Amino acid sequence: MTEPPATVPLRIGNASGFYGDRFDAVREMLTGGPLDVLTGDYLAELTMLILGRSRLKDPSRGYATTFLRQLEEGLGLAGERGVRIVTNAGGLNPAGLADAVRELAAKVGVPVRVAHVEGDGLPVPEGYLTANAYLGGAGIAACLRAGADVVVTGRVTDAALVTGPAAAHFGWGPEDHDALAGAVVAGHVLECGTQATGGNYSFFRGHDLRRPGFPVAEIHADGTSVITKHDGTGGVVDVGTVTAQLLYETGGARYAGPDVTARLDTVRLTPEGPDRVRISGVRGEAPPPTLKAGLTRLGGWRNEVVFVLTGLDVEAKAGLVRDQIADAFARAGRQPDEVRWELARTDRADAGTEETASALLRLVVRDQDPDAVGRALSGAAIELALGSYPGFHVTAPPGKGAPYGVFEARYVPAEDVTHLAVLPDGRREAQEPAARTREVEVLEQPPLPAPLAAGQSTRTAPLGLVAGARSGDKGGDANVGVWVRSEAAWRWLAHELTVERFWELLPETAPLTVVRHVLPHLRALNFTVHGLLGEGVAAQHRFDPQAKALGEWLRSRHLEIPVALLPPEVHA
Repeated sequence: MTEPPATVPLRIGNASGFYGDRFDAVREMLTGGPLDVLTGDYLAELTMLILGRSRLKDPSRGYATTFLRQLEEGLGLAGERGVRIVTNAGGLNPAGLADAVRELAAKVGVPVRVAHVEGDGLPVPEGYLTANAYLGGAGIAACLRAGADVVVTGRVTDAALVTGPAAAHFGWGPEDHDALAGAVVAGHVLECGTQATGGNYSFFRGHDLRRPGFPVAEIHADGTSVITKHDGTGGVVDVGTVTAQLLYETGGARYAGPDVTARLDTVRLTPEGPDRVRISGVRGEAPPPTLKAGLTRLGGWRNEVVFVLTGLDVEAKAGLVRDQIADAFARAGRQPDEVRWELARTDRADAGTEETASALLRLVVRDQDPDAVGRALSGAAIELALGSYPGFHVTAPPGKGAPYGVFEARYVPAEDVTHLAVLPDGRREAQEPAARTREVEVLEQPPLPAPLAAGQSTRTAPLGLVAGARSGDKGGDANVGVWVRSEAAWRWLAHELTVERFWELLPETAPLTVVRHVLPHLRALNFTVHGLLGEGVAAQHRFDPQAKALGEWLRSRHLEIPVALLPPEVHA
């Protein structure tokens, strides 16, 4: 395949933000407009656990099989258009997926040079399913320089799918920190697919989001980029959608990775026409001496049942069923190790439908013994059917219980991990860790903008009338990024939304450690909520196990907002 000249932007598109994303996206991206590289991100913390269980059943698997089905048509389209494909769909078995791609290419009659990256797999400690280090983009770059048309990796950082192709194309070395950091930021924007083009976006009204297009980054030789999408596709790319994705699942101003530590406090976003946002100014620092490693294991067994409480006396009905379940456990002589109740008051007074007259009482149990969450719970819940609160029923009968997983993050010295590029001709090329490293230190918080003049008229209103938010998970922690679209709103938000006010608005977080990070160039605050998600998404610790809607809950909370900042229709 012919590479574009290094003097023109490298056009990198994304066609997958997770294992299960829109199946047709590969074809849409290859036929919808010009591209040089098409990436696909299939791995998440939960996905590694899923692939680990898949590999237990069949050692030849452990990769994202959806990717192969997408390639049945995609290989030919990519070959015709000169597009290279880079994906982490290899999961726990990149060599196996690379072989499967070769077999598919022979079957469909498309000549293709396939390479893969390995070495992320670490010794798996006893009691664990998977252990993988997050590699950078060097192996991908080596594969592309050797002429690969398709590069398959295992666990790499999401941004490596962009830094690798960019480094190969522009000839960047490991010391080109600013350029690499710019590519990391572009990669972070692309990694979650349509979240950069209006998906999961606070200000979604006014845009056609029925089928948002997938994002494209035009990377320049200096590491600056323009985020866009194919012409004619749905969704929107503007400063807000890019800001939202930049804040997603990040923490402080230093965004560390194996290629470089990108300084998020230096990012500048500039609109450059319809559906085009330029990213510039990104500074980079030497990467840390360690690599993040993700370990997954089965944590035990869980089960749940949701009781429906309709009409009057909801609190009393909930109290009765709690007492009855506790009595049933006592009579059985065994209570699960963890018993959690949550009453969701979805009911309304004098409701016009039975469903809107009903509240939901959710019981979740966990234990190391499957019997403690299986028969013990199902028997206790179902035997109440004719002898509990009036109108007793459940959304579904509890089953036998299911295993749940746990994700743990650790850090390993980079020199202890063998990062290998397996080139199209079979040669194995080791990638050396960074010669110069730098420990990641927390930056001092930047000075806040001048507050708004005192004495302004205010009105009690939802925060979301002024601010957008994007939230997500990192292991057991959650992050909530909050941003505003005007300088006046920023001068208010930076002083108003303190950690103390955050605790007040989101009472669930009050017992937890919350850290606030200030990003003035983005007019944004990023909050890390430590421990909110327990043992991570696979453990299903809370109602919203990945904290996807935590930011929208925050936006719905009311506080005193200066009238001048509110939309005209609110303060008219």
